Amino acid sequence: MTVEALTNEPAKATGIYTTQPTRTPKQTMDSEVFLSLLVTQLRNQDPSSPMDSNQMITQTTQLASMEQLTRLSTLGEENFSLQMRMAAAALIGQEVSYAGENGQIRSGIASAVSFANQIPTVTIDGAAVNLDLISGVNRAASGLDHQRKA
Repeated sequence: MTVEALTNEPAKATGIYTTQPTRTPKQTMDSEVFLSLLVTQLRNQDPSSPMDSNQMITQTTQLASMEQLTRLSTLGEENFSLQMRMAAAALIGQEVSYAGENGQIRSGIASAVSFANQIPTVTIDGAAVNLDLISGVNRAASGLDHQRKA
């Protein structure tokens, strides 16, 4: 549903006529728009047949639900971002494999992580690789493992 909003530009006078302010469509239906519509509905209702109080409570409940769903969605996105960061940080010191530029599988030791972009970037043997391109993780061989095998 597209709702139009007024811009802050003043009306321009041309002779005795004035032009209407330019309307720009608002792309989202938020609580501000919802409450504005509810207030307008209450102002313009027929006094002999007022709005049903159950209907008003239902609309208010829908508004509260919409706000909670919006918050929940935001929290989910933040949680996913935090999980990606934790997963990337846990790769440091591990042997990881990834698809190279030509599609060949490469592997190396993850030495650093950058959180500068939306998707964390892991440095593997000097190459910057997005976390979502990493296809496998192996425990890096330590000096003790080499001594046990010898």
